[in-house]
Amino acid sequence: MLHFARWKTIAIIAVCALGLLLAIPNLFSKATISKWPDWIPHKQVHLGLDLQGGSHLLLEMNSQELVDEWLEAIRDDVRQRLRKARIGYTGLGSNKDSVQVRVRKPEQVEAAYEDLRGLIQQLAGSVFTGAGGPDLEVDREANGLIRLTPTTPALTDRINSAMSASIETIRRRVDELGTTEPNIQRQGRSRILVQVPGFDDPERLKEIVGKTAKLNFQDVHPRMTGSEARETRPPAGYDIYPSQETPGLEYVLKKRAIVSGEDLVDSQPSFDQRTNEPVVTFRFNSSGARRFGRHTSDNVGRPFAIVLDNEVISAPRILEAILGGTGQISGDFTVEDANNLAILLRSGALPASLSIIEERTVGPSLGADSIAAGKIAGIIGLVGVVGFMLTAYGLFGVFSTAALAANIALIIGALSALQATLTLPGIAGIVLTIGMAVDANVLIFERIREELRAGKSAINAIDTGYSRALGTILDANITTFIAAIILFWLGSGPIRGFAVTLSIGILTSVFTAFTLTRLFVAWWLRGQRRRAVEMPI
Repeated sequence: MLHFARWKTIAIIAVCALGLLLAIPNLFSKATISKWPDWIPHKQVHLGLDLQGGSHLLLEMNSQELVDEWLEAIRDDVRQRLRKARIGYTGLGSNKDSVQVRVRKPEQVEAAYEDLRGLIQQLAGSVFTGAGGPDLEVDREANGLIRLTPTTPALTDRINSAMSASIETIRRRVDELGTTEPNIQRQGRSRILVQVPGFDDPERLKEIVGKTAKLNFQDVHPRMTGSEARETRPPAGYDIYPSQETPGLEYVLKKRAIVSGEDLVDSQPSFDQRTNEPVVTFRFNSSGARRFGRHTSDNVGRPFAIVLDNEVISAPRILEAILGGTGQISGDFTVEDANNLAILLRSGALPASLSIIEERTVGPSLGADSIAAGKIAGIIGLVGVVGFMLTAYGLFGVFSTAALAANIALIIGALSALQATLTLPGIAGIVLTIGMAVDANVLIFERIREELRAGKSAINAIDTGYSRALGTILDANITTFIAAIILFWLGSGPIRGFAVTLSIGILTSVFTAFTLTRLFVAWWLRGQRRRAVEMPI
């Protein structure tokens, strides 16, 4: 156990040197690090929201919007199927949770029922959700009434899909802001937590994150205005949309979009070459470009509307066919407005609107106080541990203290290399590791003392102490490591930060407390140059 091949010695020293090299950038400012040569590590540990300040938002998704959109789609499908089957109907509409239609002729009720059952689709089963089932229930009632109701598993599946899509969309939007290590996660059935460390513009964050950004290009009614539609009613297939630019102005637009925002592949802020005003340029995919080009070719001279979140941004007139699949959106934007809109369109629309139910801004001074408190706690813990080890074990305590310093450097270096986020609980994990790191040394040194009392020579006692304590050390640390993995798997946010530092600390402490101190002891024994070794323990 006390013999080290040359390659093992070099490997141990190399690991410690690498950890120290990776940890060093955290001692300097970013301005200083930027002047260093490229071959020197530049990465620093990212600080969490509780340490460097930032913005905290708790959002809630409007689940009823998803249900309403689904019911609208079911209603359109019912209309198309009954018309195709030439079945007369009346009273087609929807309430809060179902679609209903009444068949005019009693002899056609059975045919309509069987036809509408064709809308049912089977849900895919999984290990977590159980077996699949129908997404719709189709029921016949009295007087030819047929009711179509989405099932509870289907609604849950749709909400889960929308939540996953919303989280990914929000993540893309926040990444466009140039921030690092945002914390975006689901909470409960329909809530999303967004924490952006270091971002000091909460109003812009709310505007970027909370906007649904559903973009559509829709046809304008050729003759009817919004005020006329208010006095009578919009024609079938049309609806009234307000103008975003001009309060009070309304348009009558066809509900079915010419092209939707899902066909956008890119959008960038730019300036109009004629007026030099900020605009947003966009580009469609091949399918969207083909539909847009066909519509503009067939409707030269007529207006069309650009609609964002059910508000008309602009309604330009088609002067010529737009066949290239590109265009621009103008709307009296500022430079920041154009940039924000481009970010929203690039990241895609949210499946449903999000409302802000909790908002907090953490100032950097609070984070600085937390860091200072963490430093004080770490220093007190370190001094206490070092003092105990030096008092109890003398020179061997010096070895364990040197290994402890290497352990801290390895933890900070690993966090820097992994670009992990350090939170206040993460600091607690490091402080806890300082105390745990010497447990292995205490076990080894006490085992050596027992062997010395049994009459063994110093070299045999040291060798036996290290070899027999290894199993106990591994058992204790493996169980703690398993607990840390479970915390990381099931926890979120600060809990994960604690689990990360604790896991890294366990791995590095086993390496330094057992392998590194053993190397120190081997060097010391080799320097004694005599068989009768006086043990300083």
